[in-house]
Amino acid sequence: MSFPNRKRIILQTVEEKGSVEVKELAELLQTSEITVRRDLTQMATDGLIYRTHGGAMKVSLAKNPVQFVNKTAVNSENKDYICRLAAQQIQEGEVIFMDCGSTVFRLCQFIRNKRIQVITNSLPVVNELLQSEVTVNLVGGEVDAKRQAVHGLIAHEHIARYRAHKAFLGVDGISAANGLSAHSETEAGMTLAMAGQAEETYLLCDSTKLEKDKYMQFAPLSLVQTLVTDPDARPEILALYREQGVRVMN
Repeated sequence: MSFPNRKRIILQTVEEKGSVEVKELAELLQTSEITVRRDLTQMATDGLIYRTHGGAMKVSLAKNPVQFVNKTAVNSENKDYICRLAAQQIQEGEVIFMDCGSTVFRLCQFIRNKRIQVITNSLPVVNELLQSEVTVNLVGGEVDAKRQAVHGLIAHEHIARYRAHKAFLGVDGISAANGLSAHSETEAGMTLAMAGQAEETYLLCDSTKLEKDKYMQFAPLSLVQTLVTDPDARPEILALYREQGVRVMN
């Protein structure tokens, strides 16, 4: 069966049921689960569905804008690899920060059954963890509709009231020479606020962002204790970070 025909059936099934599992679709389409996962990732990138752990959901039910859903679907396999590693670092009873990055969002699926506390400025993270074992603390302040996140002075003051064992943060660019960089002051400010209140900071960063400098350089590499990336990262680049004392997991 061609992809257009599979897509039509998947859309019809998701529309009728609201959500559907990969295994169910594979049986319906008489194809492999690998093919179904590939189809779902492409459809999520196109904004047609919302990709969940193990299946798909109607975008309207996910309560997340299509733009954010699209972003989470990019490099999804590498992001999930990163988040599996990161989740293994979280112990029962810990308090953690999670920012509004698309990679950090995918950590949710791996911590749902952990009895931990999450402090976040991300509305999608809150939505994803509401029906889980996790206790969620949503940062207060102004809501950025585009990023589906809370930012601003009040948000920083909120974060300053708490201490966390670990912070799991994203970044737009990282380089051994210039440290961390972001597309805007807003994103940089939230990263600094959370890192400043955590005992240990983990940077969840896929290999496409390594040795890239973006609009605003805002922190040295020393802000981060652990870099979690994917197997596609070049060893010679990772060596540069290790030389500066950063623990690298991939």
